[in-house]
Amino acid sequence: MNSRYSVDLSSLMRLYETNYAKLLPLLPRSDGVGDERFYRVCDDVYCLKIIESTRYTTMISLELQGEQSVADYLSPSLTIRLYHDAKVAEVCSAQQISRLKPIYDYPNLRMHQKDEKHQVNRFLGDWLNHCLRHGISNQSVC
Repeated sequence: MNSRYSVDLSSLMRLYETNYAKLLPLLPRSDGVGDERFYRVCDDVYCLKIIESTRYTTMISLELQGEQSVADYLSPSLTIRLYHDAKVAEVCSAQQISRLKPIYDYPNLRMHQKDEKHQVNRFLGDWLNHCLRHGISNQSVC
């Protein structure tokens, strides 16, 4: 049976809301473009950088820093937009996907999952949980 995938909007919005709440304490103290905050998680250093800041939204990048033993395309790289009036955070781009669609036909040329957007936002939530539990913020890391 080939059932068509549909977005579970309430689940996705809950994920956006919890990611927003988890991201707030991890952001740089000021919201100026270019401001960064570094986190050491296990042996890796991650950088949260503000790349756009307006009255109602902030766009940040999340990237693994320094020399890695993995290929660049496997290294976490996310762009996240925070909507302060709605109190939600949404992953806008991930890895080599410059714009995430809510639903992908499957199969597709790039082999994205039907629910790629949901999975990437779930990954962000998992990373935030891990960082909040095991991460150490140290501005002198890099």
